[in-house]
Amino acid sequence: MKKTFKLSHPKIKYARLIEAAKSEAKKYLKRERNKALPKGADFWDFECKFGVTEQEAQPIHVAEINAQISFVENQAWETFYLEIIAVPAKRTARPIAALDDESEDLDNEGDE
Repeated sequence: MKKTFKLSHPKIKYARLIEAAKSEAKKYLKRERNKALPKGADFWDFECKFGVTEQEAQPIHVAEINAQISFVENQAWETFYLEIIAVPAKRTARPIAALDDESEDLDNEGDE
């Protein structure tokens, strides 16, 4: 999905346009996640960009989409650009160092 959302309408209030944009992004993510995965892929990852225009769009994480749209609402922008591209991905194992840090944290919880 590559779309520029216009947030001005003669009859629809600004807050409803913001809600509609959030809802459209959420529905698109759900629709893409439900598609069949290609062989060798574990999940759908999303490459997202967000900005005032397509040229000014910066990469963001998929979990930041709602926060960015809320930021737009607080700043009262007239338009914003959102790009969401579904990419098949394969899960990677967590680094051993990260696992060791978590086990140390669990061991130290009982000492208090």
